[in-house]
Amino acid sequence: MQVRAVADLSPGERRAFFERDAGVEDVRGDVQSIIDRVREEGDAALRAFAAKFDDTTVGNIDVTDDAARAHAELEDASDPVLTAIRNAAANIRAFHERQRPEDWRAEFDGRELGRRFRPIARAGVYVPGGSAAYPSSALMGVIPATVAGVEHVAVATPPADELNPVTLAAIHEAGADAVYQVGGAQAIAALAYGTETVPRVQKVVGPGNKWVTAAKAAVQGDVEIDFLAGPSEVLVLADDTADPELVAAELLAQAEHDPDASVVAVTDDADLASAIVEAVDAGIEERTRSETIRAALAHDASGVLLARSISEAVLFAEEYAAEHLSIIAADDEALLDRITNAGSVFLGPYSPVAAGDYAAGTNHVLPTNGGAKRYGGLSTDTFLRSSTVQRLDRDDLASLAETITTLATAEGLEAHAESVRKRLEE
Repeated sequence: MQVRAVADLSPGERRAFFERDAGVEDVRGDVQSIIDRVREEGDAALRAFAAKFDDTTVGNIDVTDDAARAHAELEDASDPVLTAIRNAAANIRAFHERQRPEDWRAEFDGRELGRRFRPIARAGVYVPGGSAAYPSSALMGVIPATVAGVEHVAVATPPADELNPVTLAAIHEAGADAVYQVGGAQAIAALAYGTETVPRVQKVVGPGNKWVTAAKAAVQGDVEIDFLAGPSEVLVLADDTADPELVAAELLAQAEHDPDASVVAVTDDADLASAIVEAVDAGIEERTRSETIRAALAHDASGVLLARSISEAVLFAEEYAAEHLSIIAADDEALLDRITNAGSVFLGPYSPVAAGDYAAGTNHVLPTNGGAKRYGGLSTDTFLRSSTVQRLDRDDLASLAETITTLATAEGLEAHAESVRKRLEE
């Protein structure tokens, strides 16, 4: 890695930072072919794709019982990983229960108006697998749905000759109703359209690689999705008080997720920027996923940047709209007040992104590729719908009658106006 000045970035370099797509466009055609085949062939296509992409022969696609057994075996063994899963689940559940909105009714000049919230009936949660196991993603996807009151929560996770027992146990602990071993774009298609084994859901949520993200984009409209969450991102906004070792640790942590991950540090202190680069280079070989880290660090949307001022650094962070924003600075609250675009914010030197990834309680399924400019992360709200309620008495309707009938007539909707007049006839 090398330090680059924000002011000296070329138009192409700026586009790489601010218009990230992580290769999704490159796979859209192949993904559509996968989706079409799943719609046509159902379970047969899922088994064929498991052999092709996951190099495994799938017998039972439904592995709900396997998840229950994995959980029971960890419990019987008093495995500390189950304790960790339960502790994390409790914190995630508590945070998401705080998000539950309350139904309300109020009086508005005599009119009784209100709003109520109800969960969707069926949700599908994608839990990634592949080169790493993600039990934490099971907790993050399933728990908000159960807190919202979703009647049936189905999980899809990539197949394997031996499914990761910790991931299966986490899915069970989170409260999923069904678990299917199917991954990638074909999993999204199965959840969106249904197969002989996998029932169709109303909403598909969860993070994934470019194939999963492209599939979610393709099925959107036929089924609801949360948002397009691609490979992981972090931006560290730091001033001269930051410890370069901690900044480097944050970059390395997110870089180990995926070769397409984007990791950035931006500071107004030249000495700190150079020290961050040195600490990153020194730390790579100590990590077991060093090859993945090197690929992510070489990504066009990764780097250590030097700003001319902390204001320029803030403007860069605001335009970048990172999935994870870490602020390590003397007055981090003041900097936070100047930021509106971020999926999740981590304040101070003792708030690593890993805390939010696993156990602090906030959700780690967050918008990437600048999506934080338009929407927030996965939450209890993701699984709720709202409807409005109104009750008017005769006097209330009479007070609005002229306004309603005038506007209805202006729109040429005479029957609308008459529906009011009928109610007010003597």
